[in-house]
Amino acid sequence: MQELRNFVDGQFVDGSAEFDKVGPVDGSVVARVHEAGAMVVDRAVRSAQRALEGPWASLSVNDRAQLLRRLADRIDERAEDLLAAEIGDTGKPEALARRLDVARAAQNFRAFADVVAAAGLDSFLTETADGQRALNYALRRPIGVVAVIVPWNLPLLLLTWKVAPALACGNAVVVKPSEETPSSATVLAEIIAEVGIPDGVFNLVHGFGPGSTGELLTTHPGIDAVTFTGESRTGAAIMRAVAPRVRPVSFELGGKNAAVVFDDADLDRTVAGLARSVFTNTGQVCLCTERVYVQRGIYDEVVAGLVERAEQLRLGDPRDPATTTGPLISHAHREKVLSYLAMAEDQGAKVAVGGGIPAMGAGLEGGSWIQPTLWTGVDNSMPVMREEIFGPVAGLVPFDTEAEAIRLANDTDYGLAAAVWTQDIDRGHRVAASMKVGMSWVNTWYLRDLRSPFGGSALSGIGREGGHHSLDFYTSPTNVCVALVDADEELT
Repeated sequence: MQELRNFVDGQFVDGSAEFDKVGPVDGSVVARVHEAGAMVVDRAVRSAQRALEGPWASLSVNDRAQLLRRLADRIDERAEDLLAAEIGDTGKPEALARRLDVARAAQNFRAFADVVAAAGLDSFLTETADGQRALNYALRRPIGVVAVIVPWNLPLLLLTWKVAPALACGNAVVVKPSEETPSSATVLAEIIAEVGIPDGVFNLVHGFGPGSTGELLTTHPGIDAVTFTGESRTGAAIMRAVAPRVRPVSFELGGKNAAVVFDDADLDRTVAGLARSVFTNTGQVCLCTERVYVQRGIYDEVVAGLVERAEQLRLGDPRDPATTTGPLISHAHREKVLSYLAMAEDQGAKVAVGGGIPAMGAGLEGGSWIQPTLWTGVDNSMPVMREEIFGPVAGLVPFDTEAEAIRLANDTDYGLAAAVWTQDIDRGHRVAASMKVGMSWVNTWYLRDLRSPFGGSALSGIGREGGHHSLDFYTSPTNVCVALVDADEELT
């Protein structure tokens, strides 16, 4: 059985305890994981602190960018190892893991190598009222030791999305992956050692949250900043942990994302896009759609089209090319999703498709499988339309006017993403701008430029990632002011 250790100061080290990682496809144990206790977490943080004073600190921006590009190349070379790790941990179909998780991991490092190499800050030639002049210019300094805490749904993608800009800016990191997905982070630690990034720049500690590695890391006095993607409640707990030391945080948290479909939308394109946004990665993406508002004239057609798409999904072995949909991450998460399915039915929702546990073939019955599910007969007062479920589920609600659609979509405690489907380009711009979210799509979903701002508001997070927005979090600007003396003044 695979054994996954912590990575500290360039070496793999044992933890204070061990736990089993259970695969979601069939319920079998796929790895034995070393939980980092207080001693290992402390060693990791101190290792990162030393790295900031060693050879890493003397590297130029271009040298760091070159290392990140070398790292991206090595990710490409070890793609099959990373792919196996992602599939074993998450059960997602191979095609999805290959084109999304592994490909984006390499792309993240290349993108931020380019961003940091081209980045600049303000400079001003200042003239005062009495005729003096000065040059003001800003420098970026690394923020220090960054705790990087990532979730289980897109473990490698989101890990590299944070580590890439942190390293590009000259920081050192201590990474805690989810206890559900420790494998790809461990492979990445091997790759980082292989490409020559100095010891201590990247550290990896395994474990759980409260009372374990996560709490030990966020409360450690040597941590200078925390970046986290995950549940809103966990984000609130981290804020409380860092508040006494007033450390900066960057949070991408939950979502209850809406799609708004107008009656002039291209139906084929819209239904295909909605199916992707509801069912991709078994609905376990923070940007997935869980609320669909459809103009009344085409409501029945959209419901029928989405039901047909749901029935065409194929659940099965992730290595089978015919498989489109994997399991949920764990039996515990399935119990959560099932509780919402029962709640919806109890409150009068009509199940248009799905609604339970599918019958799986031999060898897969021990996995955490669930049927893709759509509801009609729901409204915004129901918990299934207000609380993030994080599964392959969505409720469909009719509306009549544009104003009503905007009101329904914005009636939420979250503010991460929305999608607008219409062929009226003016309305597309108008409605997308009216969504109280961090990201609005028009006639598409999950289309990203890595330079654009990524993040949410309200319960969906604090701060933005992507392009220079990431650099703004991972660096601390210092202004330098130089008085300029005229040659004539110097001679007097």
